[in-house]
Amino acid sequence: MRLNEEVELQGRLVALVPYGAGHVPRSGPENPADASSRSGYHQWMKSEELQKLTASEPLTLEQEYQMQRSWREDADKCTFIVLDKLRWVSGLCTEEDCMVGDVNLFLTDPEDTTVAEIEIMIAEPSYRGKGFGKEATMMMMYYGVTKLGIKKFQAKINLENTISIAMFQNFHFKEVSISDMFQEVTLWLTVDNCRRKWLLEQTNHIEEKRYSQRLGEAIGKIHLPAD
Repeated sequence: MRLNEEVELQGRLVALVPYGAGHVPRSGPENPADASSRSGYHQWMKSEELQKLTASEPLTLEQEYQMQRSWREDADKCTFIVLDKLRWVSGLCTEEDCMVGDVNLFLTDPEDTTVAEIEIMIAEPSYRGKGFGKEATMMMMYYGVTKLGIKKFQAKINLENTISIAMFQNFHFKEVSISDMFQEVTLWLTVDNCRRKWLLEQTNHIEEKRYSQRLGEAIGKIHLPAD
């Protein structure tokens, strides 16, 4: 959706930035010789593990660009790329080199835009189990509640992803169904006054910045001449 195209959210560990075409391959056209060092979104989604956990099919590079454009243009989708905030704000590396995953909201009911499905993916294995997924999820919930008017969240999680299931349960999501066919559990959270207060208390450290301005500052730092 266009609503978040100029939004950057900064937490303690994580920065969330809009999903742009530059995030699809890490930099430039794919080069098989250095694919391991260019693990942009397209490279991430070649992982059979991530395909299974996210119930996704592998896409060609052109299809991945089409998907990125859909995320940017469609009014029922909101996505942010998850960055390592400390590396990003240091100005010592490019935005693409700070990517660790993504977090998404789908507005699943055209008749009720206060309902959204939430997804989180920490694609870089070295960042798992360190709080990045937890903070990114909380930040997206904060954005959904305060900017999009979301009042009910749904999460569908692969049954093997016990860490993610436990995280959402710690966020007060309740299990409502299990699908043996799709091997996934569905959890819901209704954001009543009590849960809204809790969420805002958990996210009161978040800073919102204008993305294009912050990006320009970061690029300037990277290209500053050495003394």
